[in-house]
Amino acid sequence: MENRTVFNDAQLHVLEMAARIKTEQGLEELKDQLAAYYARRIDEDMEALWQSGKWNDKKLEELKGAHFRTPYEQ
Repeated sequence: MENRTVFNDAQLHVLEMAARIKTEQGLEELKDQLAAYYARRIDEDMEALWQSGKWNDKKLEELKGAHFRTPYEQ
């Protein structure tokens, strides 16, 4: 049985844009634009968390000493 990948509209749009890229410079420019988009979204989401009170200086201080690595047994 063959598995088929189903793409959503956003994925299809990015694939169509990427298909038109003919140079390494074009690829780098697309990567930069995508990175800038996600950085902007993260900034907006963090600002919303601060404004709502779900994120604050106290929570930030609590995370400074946190360790989230998965412990591995040797």
